[in-house]
Amino acid sequence: MIAWLLFAAALAADPAPAPAPPTTAAVAPIADTDVREFVAISARKVAGRPVGGPIASADKVLLIARDDKGFPVIAISTGFPARQSLPAPPPNIVAVVRLRQRYDTPVPGPSASDLAFVTAHRLPLFVIGEWLRPAPMWEVAWVDDAVRFRSIGDVGEIGPWQD
Repeated sequence: MIAWLLFAAALAADPAPAPAPPTTAAVAPIADTDVREFVAISARKVAGRPVGGPIASADKVLLIARDDKGFPVIAISTGFPARQSLPAPPPNIVAVVRLRQRYDTPVPGPSASDLAFVTAHRLPLFVIGEWLRPAPMWEVAWVDDAVRFRSIGDVGEIGPWQD
């Protein structure tokens, strides 16, 4: 929570205008194809880069929004404690990306806190594993009144939904 507040304060001090809100009324619980492909290519470029700051074991978190022309952009990029659940994102965010340094599940994939985030906010979450190259990626979404996830390939190709 403190990380979001610090970042929001930094954004408020920046004179650059914020991206215009999307014209749609609500965020889709499953990411649009252009958002998925943007994350698959752009967010994986962040994998393996160090996180600066006082948190020794931080995950990288990217908040994805749409610019004034409707294209996906990284609106916020920050470090976040690896063992902490993500807070509710600010308005106008269409997806969240969490780059994890290590996996903490018996089989690599989304953690229980990742699934709980999507359950609570009905917002697409992409989890990228930094422990392997090429970095594995999963999309977690609210599908058919349940949280499901699927693997995403190097350029956005999708696997089947899993429970």
